[in-house]
Amino acid sequence: MLQGKRVLLIIGGGIAAYKALELIRLLRKEGAGVTPVLTKAAAEFVTPLSVGALAGEKVYSDLFDLTDEAEMGHIQLSRVADLIVVAPATADLMAKAAHGLAGDLASTLLLATDTPVLMVPAMNVRMWLHAATQRNLEMLRSDGVRILGPDEGEMACGEFGPGRMAEPAAILAAVQDALQAGPLAGKHVIVTSGPTHEPIDPVRYIANRSSGAQGTALARALAGLGAKVTFVTGPASVPPPEGVTVVRVETAAQMLGAVQAALPADAAVFAAAVADWRVQNAAQHKMKKDGSGQPPALQFAENPDILATVSQMQAGRPRLVVGFAAETEKVLDHATAKRLRKGCDWIVANDVSPETGIMGGDENAVTLITDKGAESWPRTGKDMVARRLAERIAEALA
Repeated sequence: MLQGKRVLLIIGGGIAAYKALELIRLLRKEGAGVTPVLTKAAAEFVTPLSVGALAGEKVYSDLFDLTDEAEMGHIQLSRVADLIVVAPATADLMAKAAHGLAGDLASTLLLATDTPVLMVPAMNVRMWLHAATQRNLEMLRSDGVRILGPDEGEMACGEFGPGRMAEPAAILAAVQDALQAGPLAGKHVIVTSGPTHEPIDPVRYIANRSSGAQGTALARALAGLGAKVTFVTGPASVPPPEGVTVVRVETAAQMLGAVQAALPADAAVFAAAVADWRVQNAAQHKMKKDGSGQPPALQFAENPDILATVSQMQAGRPRLVVGFAAETEKVLDHATAKRLRKGCDWIVANDVSPETGIMGGDENAVTLITDKGAESWPRTGKDMVARRLAERIAEALA
């Protein structure tokens, strides 16, 4: 899909540099040529030999290498590529690029280019959340730099939070998005994601454990294939992807309203974990204990069924409607019945029992249920699940 495209890959100095090796392999598998640039710090984590062997090209690292300057020159090197990818983009590299510094080959290339740039940040969570890094991030975005990630999770330093570099498969999808229209060009896809919060009072609510990771990965993959994506998200812990239209909601009713407002669409994928019930008599002020030992009498009402509402539309129904079924028992039986009951085209079923670690985790194991039967996919990262599902959606809409 990237045949004839050329990527200039700048590898920054961080433990995540090892992921750049897999990224090179994926890019070349898709037909792209990769010209690698190693910072001095990056060479402490991956060797020029391994990078060059995978890329099949010379590795550049020294701004003042006379041979390199005679053969290519850093100005020309910065402009022969179709896209510059910085992965990992360290806090130092981001700061240099944001402020126009050019003290080494990598930063000089970023300053001397008019080629589109995609940065994939990776750093300690405190460095990522630092006010200086966030200022630099906004400056880079305002300069037109695409940003992918970072992901949230446990890091090599032992801390947990945002700062992990996006996985190579997700970077590949972002590269494809930047370099080509893709099979979903001209198509509009609605994706719902995350939990909903149904208020009990102004400070308490009913929710679930959904992180929004799978819906986010799917929106990113669809955008990577060229789709215009409207991403309707509840209050998820995973940040929304770049390059999509984000609509933030809290409740199921708000999510339904946002979906209806986003129509018409070619496809709609309902990955959100919508609360089945809401509190009908939610208090206007914070509930207080009265000393009686009796809990408040909460009255519940059924939430609107977003999947069924859209699936059963008489006019303006998307060509393809995909639902998700998160089950803890009889997964295939419940999911198959759900597809028929709701009237959707496909159901993506998974087992979210606590022992699977899937809800809120980095991996998923799903079964795609259509009118042709059930197709089980092996357990893998949520980015890979998203990529595979996005490709199937593209085939269905072709």
